[in-house]
Amino acid sequence: MSVFIGMPGDFPANSAKAVQDSQLRFNLRKATHTIRGKRASVVGELPDWAELRAAGKAIKDHTLRHLDRYLVQMEEAVEKAGGRVHWARDADEANRIVTDLVRQTGESEVVKVKSMATQEIGLNEHLAAQGITAYETDLAELIVQLGDDFPSHILVPAIHRNRSEIREIFLAKMGDAPADLTDEPAALAEAARLHLRERFLRSKVAISGANFMIAETGTCVVLESEGNGRMCLTLPETLISVVGIEKLLPTWRDLEVFLQLLPRSSTGERMNPYTSTWTGATEGQTFHLVLLDNGRTNVLADEVGRQALRCIRCSACLNVCPVYERAGGHAYGSVYPGPIGAILTPQLRGLGSDLDASLPYASTLCGACFEACPVAIDIPEVLVDLRAKVAHPRAERAGMRVAGWVLAKEVRLARAQRLASRFRKLVPKRLPGPLSAWTDTRDLPEIPKESFREWWARNERA
Repeated sequence: MSVFIGMPGDFPANSAKAVQDSQLRFNLRKATHTIRGKRASVVGELPDWAELRAAGKAIKDHTLRHLDRYLVQMEEAVEKAGGRVHWARDADEANRIVTDLVRQTGESEVVKVKSMATQEIGLNEHLAAQGITAYETDLAELIVQLGDDFPSHILVPAIHRNRSEIREIFLAKMGDAPADLTDEPAALAEAARLHLRERFLRSKVAISGANFMIAETGTCVVLESEGNGRMCLTLPETLISVVGIEKLLPTWRDLEVFLQLLPRSSTGERMNPYTSTWTGATEGQTFHLVLLDNGRTNVLADEVGRQALRCIRCSACLNVCPVYERAGGHAYGSVYPGPIGAILTPQLRGLGSDLDASLPYASTLCGACFEACPVAIDIPEVLVDLRAKVAHPRAERAGMRVAGWVLAKEVRLARAQRLASRFRKLVPKRLPGPLSAWTDTRDLPEIPKESFREWWARNERA
């Protein structure tokens, strides 16, 4: 999985830079609070929201336990309906498969539906290196692409931009933008619509992802708000869908649960404006489904971390996260920002880099993300588990060993407490040497004159 080019080495460095940008903080706060408020309103309308959430969790857990069986069922159903299924173990294989499929059509341009899976594997960059141009058609993705930028939110990739910034991007990079373009939302949307219409009518190949796949029928499902997805999925002669293997649902009946959970959790709507479904090759269109692993089976093998694969990419956790609201999505160095990115990215990529090793610490562990998640992913639990797997500095490991030795026996703890009380005035406000980083951002708790054990013993005697 690719890392954003130009990102510093770890989350602390990225976020320290981001919080200095007052415009970014304003944009993020305004957008996330708006979405959060809408979500709370529509979720509050459902008396059975807790039951829906439990059902979504149960369906996802069942599917993941039997993923091998349902993947084979999906493949058989797609091919029976005239489509073709390709299996991709990693990003390189997926990119190679898609590139070969585009080349077979003789085309050098493709249009794209918003797809996090293709961003995850760096498909646009790979296609460009092979002489194939990919045009994003989602409005927010178009803004990011034209601005030579990176997405910063799962649902609204350009959430870090305000409308004045978007106007400047359109005027600078969109050749057919009107010279008198204003920053009114309707004017910006109209400029994008006219710009994209020519792409839709000209392109012979489209690339998409999918929000869900239905194993029993081989159906793919895309939920969107603008209609650009519908255009991409129906007009081109060849459709290539790159979908993570965890997006499976066993039956159509299961989809009913998620069609209630996802719109409310993502956009704060009772239902999304466009729900597109397709099964195999339809109306003479050639259809290819690329099933993407890219680390997902490794995540599935982790008893604690596998719950991250329940994620339906709603972004509810981002919109309530105090860390994301201040640091923004770019600080995470991944297409998956926010709390879900802090647990999913290091599991997909591994903990080998400074960036990935720092992501489990990109949280206050306040638990707001868990409360907001429509499929009940216990993100704080996974964060703590990942922190335990990160290779800690030598001083920290030594400190943990000493603490373990003291806490292992009651008599040792009592002696340590007595010593701490007697020498408490000698304890500095800031720890020395390699321990100083800990007190850079927090105060040492004041050591009491006597421990609770001593207080209890004294009062019991009295």
